[in-house]
Amino acid sequence: MSDALLTVDRLTMALPPEADRPHAVSDVSFVVGRGEIVCLVGESGSGKSICAQALMGLLPRVIRPEGGAIAFQGRDLLALGPSDWRAMRGRAIAMVFQEPMTALNPVMRIGDQITEVFEAHGLLSPAERRAKALALAGEVGLPDPARILGAFPHEISGGQRQRAMIAMALALEPALLVADEPTTALDVTTQAQILKLIRDLQRRRGMGVLFITHDFGVVRAIADSVVVLQKGRVVEKGTAEAVLTRPQHPYTRALLDAIPSLSPPDHAGGDEDVVCEVKGLTKTHASRSGLFGEARVVQAARDVSFVIRRGETLGLVGESGSGKTTVARLVTRLLEADAGTIRIGGAEMTAASGARLRQARRHVQMVFQDPFASLNPRRRIGLSIADGPIAAGVPKAKALERARALLGMVGLDPRSADRYPHEFSGGQRQRVAIARALALEPQLIVADEPVSALDVSVQKQVLELLDGLKARLRLSMLFITHDLHVAAQVCDRIAVMRRGEIVEMRPARDLFAAPEHPYTRELLAAVPGLHA
Repeated sequence: MSDALLTVDRLTMALPPEADRPHAVSDVSFVVGRGEIVCLVGESGSGKSICAQALMGLLPRVIRPEGGAIAFQGRDLLALGPSDWRAMRGRAIAMVFQEPMTALNPVMRIGDQITEVFEAHGLLSPAERRAKALALAGEVGLPDPARILGAFPHEISGGQRQRAMIAMALALEPALLVADEPTTALDVTTQAQILKLIRDLQRRRGMGVLFITHDFGVVRAIADSVVVLQKGRVVEKGTAEAVLTRPQHPYTRALLDAIPSLSPPDHAGGDEDVVCEVKGLTKTHASRSGLFGEARVVQAARDVSFVIRRGETLGLVGESGSGKTTVARLVTRLLEADAGTIRIGGAEMTAASGARLRQARRHVQMVFQDPFASLNPRRRIGLSIADGPIAAGVPKAKALERARALLGMVGLDPRSADRYPHEFSGGQRQRVAIARALALEPQLIVADEPVSALDVSVQKQVLELLDGLKARLRLSMLFITHDLHVAAQVCDRIAVMRRGEIVEMRPARDLFAAPEHPYTRELLAAVPGLHA
């Protein structure tokens, strides 16, 4: 094995008394060698991010070290003071965060945020900082580096923002890079590019990398060694090949078993009755490329047409910016179409307004990607579920009774109707969002990336729930996802979108067995770990 760069030895960190367990991590040990990529794997709440925060001196005040040690190049990190950490962060250890839009300053240009790293350490002249930022932008594969450096975070794509974050992390050539779920929110081709970038940079610079993830496809694509955490404890560690092919612990086997297959199961398919018919749907967005830039026209949806039959799930897949979410919002009339028609349950949606639109909307409901953002944090979940029926004229008592029944239907305790969203886990909140979508007994559910923020075992539970509800209620679904594993498991047919157009639409089994369009083949080839 390569020389030890980072040694975590029996690390134990205490949680506050009101927490659900006494320790965030307990007796955790692992080593990251020079030139090695170690993946720290586990579900939400396993302690992965706490380990990363400890390595960067970013622990919340309520979490304190209780035992063990963290040594970086022989130096005790737990003994460092604020000034020591300021000198070390970026220069010796750097971090790439999960969500670059949150981690980047929204009112600073990308170039200024990269040069700020040198400025904070008193390095280089302003001209040299600018030249170094341009070189870094090119090294991480940003197109047109000068333009990107002059842009604000919201003016570039998610993959470009993540590349900018990596450029900032690499600016001072650290010996150790900590990457905390850096590809979770990215589509499959961008994810593949970022993983290749990190691997190439690691090999070129000889860095050690601690890569935190819950995705075993990512592990297969990038890891040299794997450490599996469950509820704050290491349950298994070893080489990537050993852990992936010969897992010893039941928890590791359960995580691997929860990964959706790319082989679609046999689906019953839908009835002949058409629930949703979309013809010629078109939507154009106008935007500007900079603060005083020229107007730019983007055709988010171009002549999109499809039908969904009763009991059928149509998947809409493609990269970020392909138009998937635009189509979802057009179908639910959260956006107005420039052209085209939408009929749901026999009701014409595109021309409806006022009372007619409110009545037509009962036929279609939406499940959003982030249930915490879509649920009112100050409203008890029972009322959140009952709001739709109450607005439709159902008496409040009857609507609340129906809300409790729906909670039971989605696998939650009906008595939890009196709790608030923050009192639930991510997977439980998504179950609440599904219950809310079912409250008006719609004919069509539009699910926009409903499991992309969930770890693999919870994702499996929610997908099984949706599949069970679909069979029981003969629901029709428009299912938007960038995860082809998920699409394979839940969709009867799949429509592949690229630049606002559907380029291929076929039964799921046929599409995965023999994709016809080059873009579909490109998406399948980019699935992390599939060809490793």
